[in-house]
This record gives sequence, structure tokens and C-alpha cells, in this order.
Amino acid sequence: MGAYCDENLSSLPVFSSGAPANELRFSKHVYDNVHGNIYLDPLCLKFIDTEQFQRLRELKQLGVTNMVYPGAVHSRFEHSLGVYWLAGETAQRLKNFQGMELGIDNYDLQTVRLAGLLHDIGHGPFSHMFEREFLPKVISDCQWSHELMSVNMIDHMVDTHHIDIDAQMLKRVKDMILASTEFSQLKGNAEKRFLYDIVANGRNGIDVDKFDYLVRDSRACGLGSNFQFQRLTETMRVLDNEICFRAKEYLSVHKLFATRADLYRTVYTHSKVKAIELMIVDAMVKANNHLEISSMINDPSEYWKLDDTILKTIEIAPDPELAEAKELILRVRRRQLYQFCNEYAVPKDKIDHFKAVTPQDIICSQKHTSLTLKEEDIAVTNVKIDLARGRENPLEW
Repeated sequence: MGAYCDENLSSLPVFSSGAPANELRFSKHVYDNVHGNIYLDPLCLKFIDTEQFQRLRELKQLGVTNMVYPGAVHSRFEHSLGVYWLAGETAQRLKNFQGMELGIDNYDLQTVRLAGLLHDIGHGPFSHMFEREFLPKVISDCQWSHELMSVNMIDHMVDTHHIDIDAQMLKRVKDMILASTEFSQLKGNAEKRFLYDIVANGRNGIDVDKFDYLVRDSRACGLGSNFQFQRLTETMRVLDNEICFRAKEYLSVHKLFATRADLYRTVYTHSKVKAIELMIVDAMVKANNHLEISSMINDPSEYWKLDDTILKTIEIAPDPELAEAKELILRVRRRQLYQFCNEYAVPKDKIDHFKAVTPQDIICSQKHTSLTLKEEDIAVTNVKIDLARGRENPLEW
């Protein structure tokens, strides 16, 4: 992460949060409860007005969290619109300040906006739970990721709906979506490399995806947040092909990662949320053989049909093969949840030598009593909460 000092900012032009400059044509707008009016361009509308994108309305951003935080019913749909808008606004600001120097044109703006819009198109039912908890239980050594499905789904949408889009733009959109993953093919000296850090920043983790979901999730869960992404977007500059922030915004960057860590502690890994997740995963695992859920993950033409309504599908199905899965869902409805027993915070100086705890470890350490637990009676969740860069401090990048 770069930093620069510039005290003379009072003379810089001010840009409104309304519609962008005249050279960009927008055909529709929607009102978002986080960003206000979001203006939609014609090409992005061609993707939005498809069954594949509209599916995101049926994917809650925070999975089952609304069963603990009732307000957390926002979907991947509004988050994707939010990232689309922030990505475009961010690229526009860079163009306004350094457009001539960096060679940023409207083609770049369109590409970045489209990447923001489609970055989560590959998410499965209950979002990360599907990828991190369910699939590993039904597919051994599963290498599937929602980012890879996103790029495959984009190709499927273009082919199915005959969307007229430049091939190079399409490739760049997919590269931007994969930029922060292990599948990225980007080189550090790529042309306009800084554009690939706007939506999914693999270099330091500061991106508009986080800007949107941190504010949106905090608001939906009724939690206060003093992180203001505007302080970063209004004064950022590109130096040496990388987006940099003023040195005096050190605390704003820290608030970004601290807010994310707080949300992990209080919302994403809340004990009741995890209990419900474990029960839903167990229900989906029991239903998998009959419904063949996991068989759909490699075919976009089938995968787009999967969303959070899979729970209701299982719940109301008359099939006797789904009896066990239905019983688990009924327990969730009646709040007969898996019971939280204990947690252990690993000291920082022991993390490097601490192996993940398993149900077998718990069984082997239990005392001899009249009640004997079996491995299938126990679920262990190993959670690592950091500043998005592992043991490294993102503020030192």
C-alpha cells in the first residue's frame, strides 16, 4: 500500500455524488439506501435484466444471519449494485484527477463498473456457507470457488442473451473479478494495473467491495460504524501503477480493517449464527444425494437455479428421502438449535504452532462420566479473525 503527503487539496475540483460526467450515458437509475441514486448504463442493464442476475435477489448477503439479526435481509443484488456504483465513482475520480496522465478513458470506466456489478454473480445458496461449509462435506478436495463460477456465469450470460460486448473488455472484467484470488494471472507491471485493484484488491485488500459491504452490513444489523470510505476515495491517487492514499488517512485505513474484524466477531461468527449454519449445512448434506445439489456447481445453465429457496424446497417436499433434512430445518424454525459449549482464544504467540481442533480431539479429552459423547455429536469451528492479510499488517503494505 502506498502513501503520499499532500496538504494543498483545497483547490482541487469537487465532484457531486449525482450522475457522472456528460460523456457517460445512463438510461435508468434506482435508489439505494446506502448510496442514494445509482445510475445504470445500457450495457450493465443488459446483464441486470437477466434471470441469472435477478437470482441475486434470492441470495441473502449474510446467509442465515437474519435469523439472529432480523434486519440482515439485504441481498447480493443490492450489494452488487452498490459495488457497481462505487467502482464507477472511484474510476471516475481517478480519471478526473489523473485521466490524462494515466490514460484512463470511458472504456476503462465501463469495464470497472461491469466488474463491480458481476463480481458476486457466482455465489451459491447462503453465500459463503455454501462454498466453505457445504461443498467440502460432499466433495472431497473441492477446489470450487464462487469467483471462478462468476467468470463462467458471465460467459454463459453473454452467450445465452447474445449480449454485444467487446471481447477484450470481457476478458478484463473477468481478470478484475479474479484479481484477489489464487487464480489471478495478472502481472504486477500489467498495463493500468491499478484498475484491477478497485473491485477486488489482491495487493492490500482495500477495495470498493469492502467499502460497500462494511457499511451495508453494519447498517442492516443495527451496528454503528465510524468508517467513512469517502475519506479514502476523495483523495486517493495512483503512484507507480498502484492506488495510494494520503499518509494522514492511516487511521481511516485502520478503521476499514478494524470494522471488518469487529463484524466477524459480533455478526459473521456469532455463536447462534454458526449453530444455524451448521444445522442448515447438515440438512443440505442429507438432502444432497436426493436433490443432487452439488452436481449443479460446474454447469452455469443449472447452477443459476440454486438460491436460498433450496431451504423451502426441502422443507415442503413430500419425498421420504428428505425426512432427516426436513427434521433439521424444522428444529431451526422452532429454535431447537445446536448448543454452543465453549470457545478458546489461541494466544498470538502460539498461533503458528496450533493445529485446528477436531471433534476427535474433544472426544479423546472427555472425562469418563455416565454421558459419553461420540464424534457425530460434536461440531468444531476453527475461526481466524485478522486484518484480511493473515499475520501481516495491511497498513505496512
